[in-house]
Amino acid sequence: MPSLFLSLDFLYVPTADVDDAARRYLDELGAELVWKVRGMGTVVACLRVSESGPAILLSGHLEGSAPILVYRVESYDQAVGELERRGVGALHRLEIPHGPCASFTAAGGQRIAVYELVRPGAAAHFDGRFDEPSSS
Repeated sequence: MPSLFLSLDFLYVPTADVDDAARRYLDELGAELVWKVRGMGTVVACLRVSESGPAILLSGHLEGSAPILVYRVESYDQAVGELERRGVGALHRLEIPHGPCASFTAAGGQRIAVYELVRPGAAAHFDGRFDEPSSS
């Protein structure tokens, strides 16, 4: 059976303190901070720890403690239909800057999402943006 997935593009990682977690990735792992955005009561930071492989998205609003593995697919509609046919369980449909996305929890508790890249420019939209905490 051919794979639905083209590539693992993001590890969406929940954390209570994005600023501290990002600092630790930089200091301890030598990561590159690509961007850090504040808005709507949360913070999300994008980091790279290697030339290839998925970007790490540290998120202050993501529930739970397990990361979400975010895979790109050729066709969102076909992938979602195939996942439903295979019985993966409840799919949570949403929109991310890159395009339509659906997430689910695998039988072993792993969190997985699929998305179709319909807005390629979204990948670089926040590059170089580093929002600082408000001084209140």
